[in-house]
Amino acid sequence: MLIRYSEQKTQGEKPVIHHDWVPLEEISAHLQKAVIASEDQRFFEHKGFDLEQIKKARVENRTRRKPRGASTITQQTAKNLFLWPRSSWLRKGLETYFTFLLELFWSKERILEVYLNSIEMGKGIYGAQAVAREHFNTSARALTKNQASLIAATLPNPVRFSSRAPSSYVLRRSREILGQMNWIQIP
Repeated sequence: MLIRYSEQKTQGEKPVIHHDWVPLEEISAHLQKAVIASEDQRFFEHKGFDLEQIKKARVENRTRRKPRGASTITQQTAKNLFLWPRSSWLRKGLETYFTFLLELFWSKERILEVYLNSIEMGKGIYGAQAVAREHFNTSARALTKNQASLIAATLPNPVRFSSRAPSSYVLRRSREILGQMNWIQIP
């Protein structure tokens, strides 16, 4: 949040931050499932690193023009809390260390709660409650399945893509996420 705030100020824009923390129980199960479906389908099965997805990404990235990542929700939470957005080997090393600590000391539910409250979900919008209010005029608890899938569909780049005014790409990705949500089980 602080880095984006500084970037806005540096670019001569009026800095904006919308953020309201809510406990996991006040975040729609639809949003929890949509984000897991979109970002880390094996979240409740791994210990911070999805080795299966890492192997797949390594194989696919040999032929892809734009490499795909395999970061888990825990890794993204570590990055969002303690590190900076630009990728580097140093950041990846520190991210590995913090990911290990998060998995050691926090429950999966706590990791998911922190992730859903700290993730960027639009320009100056951080967390489930803020995006629910700013984009859908509702609360995080009341997000529908469709709204949740639209939010999750923007997560590759929530500054470029919007859940309020979804592009054809976001709508297509949202439909895919809706189908995947049926298979996600939240303990």
